Amino acid sequence: MIKNKFLNILKINKLFKDIPSDTIIKYYNENKLIFSDYKKNSVIHFESEVCKYVDIIIEGEVIVQRIDEKGNVLTITQFVGGDNLGENLLFSNHPVYPMSIIAKKDTILLQVSKELILELCQENKNFLLQFLNCISVKTNILTSKIQSISLKSIRESIIDFLNYEYRLQGNYKINLEMSKKDLAERLGIQRTSLSRELNKMKKDGLVDFDAHSITVKDLKILK
Repeated sequence: MIKNKFLNILKINKLFKDIPSDTIIKYYNENKLIFSDYKKNSVIHFESEVCKYVDIIIEGEVIVQRIDEKGNVLTITQFVGGDNLGENLLFSNHPVYPMSIIAKKDTILLQVSKELILELCQENKNFLLQFLNCISVKTNILTSKIQSISLKSIRESIIDFLNYEYRLQGNYKINLEMSKKDLAERLGIQRTSLSRELNKMKKDGLVDFDAHSITVKDLKILK
């Protein structure tokens, strides 16, 4: 029997929040919903793998990464409990993952079959609208990331990150919930390039930093 805590997670998921619990249980019993476990740092989907399901994160956290021929890692984005993966690929003419999906923590996914997605889109208008919205959100994430890594300098990318976190944290001292390595991957740059630019910004009096935080010293960089 599907566990109550899994049902609770589905209730915060955009796609299934309005689907009755007894209907979800019915789909589970019909094997249209399948749970899969992944250990930390394991590959959930390889680049160029065919997308056959929409994955819903029940527990854990996953990241979308691209590794180039030189071994440089670019983290496009990350997803947490209640988020979806694959809805922008499932009905594509070329439904393959353009990047690898990695479990950042021990993760439980609920795989929703293509057939069930199609059935729900046909029978449930709200589900269809939410599905289309999820596709739009994924497109915006990718577009934003491409713009950030192709048009901005390393300093501009760091300043954008500081602005974003300042609005979230409301403090000139930005606490980092990730390592410098993870931050570099998020910005699409090498770890050494991030350290070099942070040191330049410190020398210019813009910021100060330690292993766990970056403090904005020149408030003019905050938009």
